[in-house]
Parts: sequence; structure tokens; C-alpha cells
Amino acid sequence: MERALAEARRAGERDEVPVGAALVDGATGAVLAASGNRTRELNDPTAHAEMLVIREAASRLGEQRLVGCDLYVTLEPCPMCATAISFARVRRLYFGAFDPKGGGVDHGPRIFDQASCTHRPEVYGGIAESAAAELMRAFFRARRPG
Repeated sequence: MERALAEARRAGERDEVPVGAALVDGATGAVLAASGNRTRELNDPTAHAEMLVIREAASRLGEQRLVGCDLYVTLEPCPMCATAISFARVRRLYFGAFDPKGGGVDHGPRIFDQASCTHRPEVYGGIAESAAAELMRAFFRARRPG
């Protein structure tokens, strides 16, 4: 999670919403890909940290399925990212802060609980939650007047 938090800090420094992710080989712990949000930089609404690391790791491994891989992300994934996590067959999802407004795992549509969801990773929320939540609060506090 420390790597994901570092990526989130870098994203915030780039004026991106400070969300970071790291995808690791579950057997060795080797980091296969790490990134922060890049939606503004790439002018791509799908360039969430989770999507970027899934794409990079799949390309690096030459596989569309990331079986045996674990994803660490600083914020509860949105519905788009949760669906991609399922499609990629990620083994475990560890996330930091819960997202009652935009989350798609424990909140909102709860993607992994849908009958149409063909793969549900093991999910562990609240990992380094305080640090992840504070990054988000500080980012938005700095951008809101008064």
C-alpha cells in the first residue's frame, strides 16, 4: 500500500485527484505496475490509476488475465475500475479509503455482488485508510474557496 500511497501523492502534485495503485505478483510480491491517476494529463476519463496498472501489467505479462495478482489502491474503486478488476481476474483487491459517493465495491452498484459479475476478487478495504483519506481531503480542501 505504501507504493500506492506514493503514487497518489505524485498524482496530487500533478493536479490529478490523488489516487494511486500498485499491482503485484501475489506469489513473489514483485511490483508489476504502479501509477497514479492521469485523467487530466492524458485527457482520458478512463485513465484511473487502477485502469493504468491493469493495462501495464497485462501488457508486460502478455496476458489479458492477471490471475494470481493483487491490486493495492488508495481509494475504493469506481464501478468502471471494479468491472475491469473482475474482467482481469485480479486475485485480491486491497483498498484504502471508502468512497460512499463514487465507489463501486462496498458502495453504489457493488459490482462484485452482481449476478453478471463472473469473477469476484477477495476484497480488503480500509487498508491505510486514514492516510489515503487525508490525501483526498487535503487535495479538495486546497481547491475549494473559503
